[in-house]
Amino acid sequence: MEEINWDDFEKVALHAGTILEVLDFPEARRPAYKVKADFGEFGIKMSSAQITAQYTKEELIGQQIVGVINFPKKQIGKFMSEFLVTGFADENGDIILTTLKGKVPNGSKMV
Repeated sequence: MEEINWDDFEKVALHAGTILEVLDFPEARRPAYKVKADFGEFGIKMSSAQITAQYTKEELIGQQIVGVINFPKKQIGKFMSEFLVTGFADENGDIILTTLKGKVPNGSKMV
C-alpha cells in the first residue's frame, strides 16, 4: 500500500450529509439507489449507491452518512453523480455505509 502524507489526506473532502430522499435506479447495471443528501453549506447533492442489498429506501431517510464531495461529477447512464457515498464491503461484497453514531451539522468535515 502506498503511503500518503497529511496534505494528501486533507485534499479529500469527507463531509457529513443527511439522506433526504432515496429513489430506485433501475437503469443502473448493478442494483443501486439514487440518493439525495444535504451537505449543509455545500448544498444538496445526488449520488448513485450500490447499497440495495443491505438497506431499504425507507430506512435510509434521515441517516447521516459520510461522502466525498470534491470528486468531479460522474455520468452514470443518464444520471449525474455529484458525490461518492462511502462504505465498506462485508464478507459477501455488499456495501455497509459509513455512518455517524451521533449527529453533527451537515457539511462537517472529517478530521
